[in-house]
Amino acid sequence: MNASSSPPSDSFCFVLKSRWSRGIFFGDNPFSSNTSVLLAQLTLCALTTAVLNRGLTYLGQSLFVSQILVRILIIDFARVGKESERLEHNRVMWDGVILGPSVLGSNAVIRELLFPVSSFYTVDTFRFFGVMFYLFIVGVKMDLSLIQKSGKKAVVIGICTFSIPLFLNLMTSRLITMYVAMQPRLYSSMIWIVSFQALSSFHVIVCLLADLKLMNSELGKLAISSSMISGICSFFWALVIFAGEHGQHVEQQTFIVMLIWSGIMVIFAICIFRPMIQWMTKHSTDVDSVKESYICAILILVLGSALYGEYLGQHFTFGPIVLGIVIPDGPPIGSALVNKLELFVSSIFLPIFFVVSAARIDFSMISLRNFAIIEGLAVCAFFWKVVGVMLPSLSWKMTASDALHLALVLSNQGMVEVLILEQAKSIRPTKRYMIGERMTIKYTNPNAEIRMLACLHYQEHTPSIINLFEASYPHPEAPISFVVVHLIELAGRSAPVLVPHHPGIPSPSNESNHIINALRYFEHENGGYVAVYPYTSISPYNSIHNDVCLLAIENRVSLVIVLFHKHPLIHVCEEETNAIRNVNHNIIRESPSSVGILVDRGTMTHTSTLLRTNVYRIGMIFLGGPDDREALAYACRMGKHPNIRITLIRFLDDSVGPAVSRQMLIDLNTINAYRDAQMTNKQWFYQEELVKDSLGLITVITSMESCFDLTLVGRRHREDSPLLAGLRDWNEFPELGCVGDMLVSLDSNCRASVLVVQQPSSFR
Repeated sequence: MNASSSPPSDSFCFVLKSRWSRGIFFGDNPFSSNTSVLLAQLTLCALTTAVLNRGLTYLGQSLFVSQILVRILIIDFARVGKESERLEHNRVMWDGVILGPSVLGSNAVIRELLFPVSSFYTVDTFRFFGVMFYLFIVGVKMDLSLIQKSGKKAVVIGICTFSIPLFLNLMTSRLITMYVAMQPRLYSSMIWIVSFQALSSFHVIVCLLADLKLMNSELGKLAISSSMISGICSFFWALVIFAGEHGQHVEQQTFIVMLIWSGIMVIFAICIFRPMIQWMTKHSTDVDSVKESYICAILILVLGSALYGEYLGQHFTFGPIVLGIVIPDGPPIGSALVNKLELFVSSIFLPIFFVVSAARIDFSMISLRNFAIIEGLAVCAFFWKVVGVMLPSLSWKMTASDALHLALVLSNQGMVEVLILEQAKSIRPTKRYMIGERMTIKYTNPNAEIRMLACLHYQEHTPSIINLFEASYPHPEAPISFVVVHLIELAGRSAPVLVPHHPGIPSPSNESNHIINALRYFEHENGGYVAVYPYTSISPYNSIHNDVCLLAIENRVSLVIVLFHKHPLIHVCEEETNAIRNVNHNIIRESPSSVGILVDRGTMTHTSTLLRTNVYRIGMIFLGGPDDREALAYACRMGKHPNIRITLIRFLDDSVGPAVSRQMLIDLNTINAYRDAQMTNKQWFYQEELVKDSLGLITVITSMESCFDLTLVGRRHREDSPLLAGLRDWNEFPELGCVGDMLVSLDSNCRASVLVVQQPSSFR
């Protein structure tokens, strides 16, 4: 079995297909082999591109209209895409939408036939290979001598074309995030959106001017020179934000070393590679006389530079772009490379790249609110781009008409930006958290050491966490390691930091000291079968979850505990509460381990552990599914504690017929296994409730609200379950799931604390 990382955010398992098909005369399905599927994808993408290109040309489709349509489809629906600079490339994007889940891809048979999950491994290799060589060609076509030839006017306009829109975009996004509520994922993407809206590409502008037949006009020459300056600024800014994104997830020393070795790559390109190209140029009189060995040597170096970048942690396109830039444009070497590579790359590799990218767009998943936010930001960004060009142009005594025309030309963004954006989307920290091991309680040996991680924001959270630790029942046969992270928002310093706290060394934060002292006391009281590892993470709230996920990976944690953003002992402003809620959302979404969201309703706030003298009543609500099974596994751990009484309430759907699904069978086997294991435990009780709809579910749960001190429940359940019909429409806190939200809602009389458990998303 193999897991495909290509489809966004989730992992899939599939049976590996045969590479070859014997043919239809032997009874084989040609699409049962990966090779046949790949050839079909390449053929279909290239053919669809050619047909649309031909057809829309006869219909008189203008480049401007085509770009606007693609802008709507790609920027807004793919969140932060850009329009294409060439008419044929726009139609490539249309192909992706046509072949995507919104049109042809909505047919399950066609989707499984042409773009099965198992094909993404192979096709991703081809399309990224094409991207690498296309960006190399773009670098080759860049004429750096234009920078020296550009006058002051072109330099000023070029710098302003990039810097003014970037600054104004950042200010606009800041205002939007301050006054408009948005989802955490969109909030964390704002820096990418505004940055890429400010980018410019020399190659895109040259293609546009060629289509408009303005290459040799005075306006065209000024646009080319200015776009070269703004393109260089855009390139370095892209490097900065890419490096900054990497730098958030590695140690500072590692980040500096990575930058040094990246600089060595640039030095190699300038001091060794460029002289080698100049030597080849001297031994080649024209394009036809360029030896094949020269071309092969250059292509091998391009592949090697991509491998070098991947080895250093940079993106694989970094090296090819640098090598392309240092190659002199024009004949003989530059022209020979373009002649041999451009047609094949543009006609075969790029269509499959854009089709596969756009084929993942599903219009049914688009939020109208997110669409409105991004569309508004896109309109503002376009306006700021026009302003950024017109201001310096008018200051150089250009007419308003010429300044506006120049602004409209330089505001064009195209395929280069789409490629850069696609690579930006691939730099997801969560990829570091996708591992093969199932880091859950259910898949941990019941008699082995278990490792848990808890996140605290305030010292008032400490009693709740310690009582939950005690309920987990650490004992000599099954010790527990607790990693505790005090999360503090970054303020008053420039760099985030993750501080481990060793015994005897005080923390720089008084609040952290109080938390650590309480944890050390708990560790001491449990005589050698509890190990506590405290940390303090000081980081911006929109990225602090990365520290939590990395600690979970490094410590092989089975369960991550986060405190609900509302707590009976904590009263803070709504802005801070929402920030904590967003942190919880990010941890729930990205965690490589199971996650438990603890809602303390006052039953766990005592400063001394509750379980030393009292009988603690825990209810386990079981509707079925992976999350409920994970919650049940944790409840069974708790059930070994001599002072804990566990009641498992299993809800059965009265409307279900005799047919049994695979998930229902797994649920039944899981419950039977745990019932057998708890046969001799007098503190373990089991009951079944037969209900036929959500009203019956609510009635039963309401009747037992006061029976427990803590209630466990899974977060996610079967989407089409009649027991939850209508509950999702009233869900105030989606992070708690339907049942968890019902237990903590204002209309509920439940005073019991609630622990909502979720398995890692990648293993559902």
